[in-house]
Amino acid sequence: MILRPLAGLVLAAAMTLSAPAFAAASNGSTIKMFDPDNDGTLDLSEVKNAASALFDKLDPDKDGTLDARELRGRLSRKELNAADPDHDGTLTKDEYLAVVEKRFGAANPDNDGTLDAKELKSPAGRSLLRLMK
Repeated sequence: MILRPLAGLVLAAAMTLSAPAFAAASNGSTIKMFDPDNDGTLDLSEVKNAASALFDKLDPDKDGTLDARELRGRLSRKELNAADPDHDGTLTKDEYLAVVEKRFGAANPDNDGTLDAKELKSPAGRSLLRLMK
């Protein structure tokens, strides 16, 4: 069958990529996904645009807020409570983007205003990515 040799080829190619190289390739594609100016980094504006688009997707009832169920896997209950200044159990888009901005700052230890692939691979960067995709 033709699929068996093809599967072996794919497996061999995957094995030649080390874990760091594979991670860098996937983070590079993440940057490309959200990097309209193609400078190889993500600035706060690009990150907020991606997070805003995700917010809209996560809000199927279109009520302008996200509750714990809609945020599942992105924010813990504790993080939601900390990010919810009016304590109504939901985040508006502005409240959500405030969390994004805070996580952007945490992922940007050199304070250069941009995130590169290395910064996105950090725990803070991965935490930010959960709010973008």
